[in-house]
Amino acid sequence: MTHTMPELPYLMEALAPHMSKETLDYHYGKHLQTYVDNLNKLIPGTPYENSTLEEMVCKAEGPVFNNAAQAWNHTFFFQSLTPAQTDIPASLADLLTRDFGSVEAFKEAFSKAAVGLFGSGWVWLVADAEGKLSIKAESNAGNPLRQGLKPVLVIDVWEHAYYIDYRNRRAAFVEAFWHLVDWGKVAARC
Repeated sequence: MTHTMPELPYLMEALAPHMSKETLDYHYGKHLQTYVDNLNKLIPGTPYENSTLEEMVCKAEGPVFNNAAQAWNHTFFFQSLTPAQTDIPASLADLLTRDFGSVEAFKEAFSKAAVGLFGSGWVWLVADAEGKLSIKAESNAGNPLRQGLKPVLVIDVWEHAYYIDYRNRRAAFVEAFWHLVDWGKVAARC
């Protein structure tokens, strides 16, 4: 199976000023493309040559896992963003309030985890088998699917996600992220 680049649900310049076209040119167009290309070179002749990204994320190790997880994580991240943000649906607000105390408490805890993750990685909002929401910080290519958790929302805190627009100001990138979240998609994943 040959893996391909996901289609973005918006134009490359549509997320500005919170995320520039230049950032997307590099982050989506170069970084994600490299993970997809590397994965396609790694899997021929392996048990994963006909596997989905999700299957490889859950089962593979080493370079196959790293490239598959980075492709999966980036796809999930980019597909969670929108230039036309709407209000948080009441159903999602209720779940966030149930599990974090309030929507604002959730955002504060998620932001704190994103700013505080040492080095590179991802911060996820996940649901367990009973639907309880929690926040998981994962280093490098980490993905909560490996723990049997359902990803609901993610922020990429690798430096390439924000360095063009925010330099070393990760906290400013995290704040800008809240202006781009597609709350409808997040609610549909719960």
